[in-house]
Amino acid sequence: MSYLISRLSSKFCIGFLTFLFALNAKADLSDMSRIFRQTPNLAAFEVCYGGGCTEVKRLSLTNEEWQKVSAIFDKAVINAAQERQLIGKAIAQLETIVGEKIGTTNDLAGTFYDGPLSGQQDCNDESINSTTYMRLMHLAGLLKWHQIEDTRTRNFFFNGWPHSSAVIRDISTNTQFAVDSWFYDNGVPPVIVPLKEWKAGYRPADTPIDHPRPKN
Repeated sequence: MSYLISRLSSKFCIGFLTFLFALNAKADLSDMSRIFRQTPNLAAFEVCYGGGCTEVKRLSLTNEEWQKVSAIFDKAVINAAQERQLIGKAIAQLETIVGEKIGTTNDLAGTFYDGPLSGQQDCNDESINSTTYMRLMHLAGLLKWHQIEDTRTRNFFFNGWPHSSAVIRDISTNTQFAVDSWFYDNGVPPVIVPLKEWKAGYRPADTPIDHPRPKN
């Protein structure tokens, strides 16, 4: 059993499968893998939403839209910590741009929102899309201090509800960081914390998930 658990936690795909089966989602798992492994470019990339990538959109970014992202990195970055802050801001900017194109502008923090809301994303959608956005940054030469890794999933029901996140590695220290957009609404910078801390159950104190929202 310990061998099985180790194998489950090693790669992104298995974590996604566990989560999807648990929710009885109707996602096309081959599409999920394809989207995650895509080599995106500004002219053509895919994003997903609806929970477990049940909805997929292919889109592009104009030069003007991408300039809003690349401008975030215009200032000199002298260390990895500064770059992580810029990565968070850039993901938030891309969520805003993409949200207007595919209808996820109103995506709220968390998954289990009790109310009428379209364009909602779960942690699988968020982790795949955040990885895609960071790959666009990498291909544009904006990232100097980090490399992008497979997503990770924590818990697997043995010690809590499964939850996935995008992951980067600090090249200077070889430290892995979770890049988790799920804890905040669309267009808000994601949590970026050491992966070990995230795996231990990290949850930001200010996440809207833990605060009641006014009913419409």
